[in-house]
Amino acid sequence: MNNDSTMFLIICSALVLFMTPGLAFFYGGLVRASSVVSMMMMSFGSLGLIGVMWVAYGYAMSFGNAGQGNFIGIDGVFGIDLNKLFLNDVVHTAVGHGGIPGDGSSLAFAGFQGTFAIITVALISGAIADRAKFGSWMIFAGIWATLVYFPVANWVFNFTSSNGKVVDGGWLVKDIGLLDFAGGTVVEIASGASALALALVVGKRFGFAKGMHAPHSIPLVLIGAGILWFGWFGFNAGSELTADGTASIAFLNTGVAGMGGLLSWSLYERLHLGKATAVGAASGAVAGMVAITPSCAFLDPLWALALGAVVGVVCALAIELKWKLGFDDSLDVVGVHLVAGLVGTLWIGLFGRGVGLLLGFGPEQLGRQSIGAVVVGVYAFAVSYAIGWVLQKTVGFRITTTDEIAGVDNVIHGESAYNEADPRWTWGRTDR
Repeated sequence: MNNDSTMFLIICSALVLFMTPGLAFFYGGLVRASSVVSMMMMSFGSLGLIGVMWVAYGYAMSFGNAGQGNFIGIDGVFGIDLNKLFLNDVVHTAVGHGGIPGDGSSLAFAGFQGTFAIITVALISGAIADRAKFGSWMIFAGIWATLVYFPVANWVFNFTSSNGKVVDGGWLVKDIGLLDFAGGTVVEIASGASALALALVVGKRFGFAKGMHAPHSIPLVLIGAGILWFGWFGFNAGSELTADGTASIAFLNTGVAGMGGLLSWSLYERLHLGKATAVGAASGAVAGMVAITPSCAFLDPLWALALGAVVGVVCALAIELKWKLGFDDSLDVVGVHLVAGLVGTLWIGLFGRGVGLLLGFGPEQLGRQSIGAVVVGVYAFAVSYAIGWVLQKTVGFRITTTDEIAGVDNVIHGESAYNEADPRWTWGRTDR
């Protein structure tokens, strides 16, 4: 990899890292005014914690023992490649040896993949908005990354290829034949299934009912969606690791699918509710980009647009299920990320270039996509439920109903998002 590709990857890494603050804005706007700080802190807490863990041992777990195709996938003490702890061998490669400088590509790749781990953990937090303890969330995030994200990233992302063909790699890619370009399984299905498990463990918000809390700041939601969209280009195109034709089609399809999702969700709302909402448009764009994540390099633009249009409606319908089934996924992580991630992963088996069933290439790839989606979803759900249950029974995950009504921001963080309403902030006022 030359220096131009290294710079491309560094830029894409910055774009993906920017997505986590964008998610904080998106989620922050959707919750009550008394929960904004708590909601945004879950994203920023994930950024700090998972980033440190990734450098310490996450990269070693996810990308050690490359090409073995094992379920565990890595060697060393407790399954960690000791040479990669704190990125030691990666740093040595990047800075060069004997006066010969390195191109830094391996270190840029490690940083790029670390941003994926950060945003994936942060996504889960939306399912437990308004009612979770920050400390318990941080414990969950650290354990979840270790037991779910790092191993699953190894199954899917840890592979090498020659002339576009995988010659060795992670278990799901090499042995099963899963196609997942940028993380439909690792990021979207894993986070969505885990969000469902955590919502079930933590339980419903007080007064759980449809329309119980309107988003407190729609401008924040739109700002967050815009940042997410901007960063998603780095997320998907950057997964090619170099600026070439594949990166270009991934870039184009990311935009097209988001546009299709925005329009179809808005049209659904207009026909179903009589009005197209800004929150619906933002959610549709996000759903479209979630769905295109695994398939962005494997589809022609026509099918990327169709995918966005389909998931815009499917996800709008899916979020209604929480009211019928009685689980409180506060910010619709399940209805958007799990559902769109599943549709996007399976879409490759239907319309993928050279493999799609409906393009005349047989059902084999659809079967492989289905296996990958089920394995990751079931594994993530089961482990997440276990982690959440243990935390709930020990240190406690959920705040009390009294504290929930009072507002989690002041109770947990001692802060308010909008201090004009706080009687402690009174100087400069002439009406008191």
